[in-house]
Amino acid sequence: MGRMIKFKVFRYNPQSKISKPHFDEFSLEENDGMTIFVALNLLRERFDASLSFDFVCRAGICGSCGMVINGKPRLACKTRTSEFTSGVIELMPLPAFKLLKDLSVDTGNWMNAMSRRVEGWIHSTKETQIAKMESPVEPDVAQEVFELDRCIECGICVASCGTALMRKDFVGAVGLNRVARFAIDSLDERTDKDFYDLVGDDEGIFGCMSLLGCEDNCPKHLPLQSKIAYMRRKLVKA
Repeated sequence: MGRMIKFKVFRYNPQSKISKPHFDEFSLEENDGMTIFVALNLLRERFDASLSFDFVCRAGICGSCGMVINGKPRLACKTRTSEFTSGVIELMPLPAFKLLKDLSVDTGNWMNAMSRRVEGWIHSTKETQIAKMESPVEPDVAQEVFELDRCIECGICVASCGTALMRKDFVGAVGLNRVARFAIDSLDERTDKDFYDLVGDDEGIFGCMSLLGCEDNCPKHLPLQSKIAYMRRKLVKA
């Protein structure tokens, strides 16, 4: 028989006039290899079908199951209950995003607005001709771009950021990572001045306080620290 785990789960439905923020407590027997995601599904199945949380892939790829686990923003599907020796696990929704219900937050609209703000797509005056070979990209440049493209937009870097929690319009590490990705891409024709116009202010690259909670908690271990510094050096010159 496995040990018993106590879960303290944040509950609140902003759309209900009678709902108030509180914690519900549940106890569950731990299984070998149990993740927070598996535990939440068991809690909803056995105790309360109204418990709300987000998930899609269950493999650390979609980023949907981000939440605060014992005070630290993490992915529920990649966090094992065995990591918490106290046997008590407290679950809260990610801050900085609109709360939908319980542990479910709206990262989608936030990320969509961020993408529009930094114009997160290739800017090129060249007309694509599918009958011709694509423009070549140097392997080392392609590798740098692919590395930054591993971002799954889970929102954990935003929830870990002191600036983002104080300034709702801060673009966050995820936005600055997106800008760095296109600044590196040789297919994008924008200049440093163009990127400065997008994020060269206190809501962008100069609002970062370099606390590095973003890199410390990024589940994909992206080089956010070096890329934020890279963009800051480029835009200071611009």
